[in-house]
Amino acid sequence: MLSNLLALVAAASDLVRLVFVAAAPTNSSSKIFTSSQAVSTLASATNPGPVPVITNAASIAASISTQPSQVDRLKQLLTLNGTLLTGDALRELTVFDFSNTANVTEGGAGGTLLLATVDNFPILEITDISAGVAFIEPCGLNIPHSHPRASEVLTVVEGVLNAGFVQENGFATEVDTQLGKYQATVFPMGSIHFQQNPTCDPAIFVAALNSKDPGRNDIATNFFMLDPAIVNATLGFPTTIGGSNIEQFRQHIPANLALGVDTCLKACGLVQ
Repeated sequence: MLSNLLALVAAASDLVRLVFVAAAPTNSSSKIFTSSQAVSTLASATNPGPVPVITNAASIAASISTQPSQVDRLKQLLTLNGTLLTGDALRELTVFDFSNTANVTEGGAGGTLLLATVDNFPILEITDISAGVAFIEPCGLNIPHSHPRASEVLTVVEGVLNAGFVQENGFATEVDTQLGKYQATVFPMGSIHFQQNPTCDPAIFVAALNSKDPGRNDIATNFFMLDPAIVNATLGFPTTIGGSNIEQFRQHIPANLALGVDTCLKACGLVQ
């Protein structure tokens, strides 16, 4: 029995060697690229160049949405007279440039957020997904917000972030975590969540959302859009916020990415 097994293993080993020998190039002429072609290809692929903002993205997306099938939508977007677009014309419709500051969706002293949605990247009309990249300054805060139409997967690609979410009544417990480089977490659809950089170095995250139009609801900012009497009643008629100073308080609600957390700011020497 053992001898039969060893013979089978030997035969399999010979077969593997045969496959790899057969697959290996027999001479230098079988290489796909010459050395000069390889160098040229690498050079051209190193810096593909910036991609401009699509100024009429919404109208392009609207025209795609009227097509009956996925194939028809792709043809509508990426072909002209039945021929696939080429060069910059094709690249502008299939590449979103997160390094282009004209794509900034939200910004404040604490950093900037760039979000690719169907409003500025019309090819997302056929995918029902979106994505974001945020550059968060030392001590910066992406203030508590929710996405009414999407769940989110967030991955830190530089630095450290504290993050957390609260889901809804019945599970109104804050779920906190800390993320390092190349670590990810999730924020369920509709949850109130935040990210904060607790360090003195910049942080960057990449987010993926399962909707082409995830939406964003900044909790504190929009809460204070309500009638002052409703705000007062909701907060239990606090002595620190009254009907006479609601407007004054509203002016101090931070921008989307706010420079926050006094202890961090002081530790980093950003305030006296």
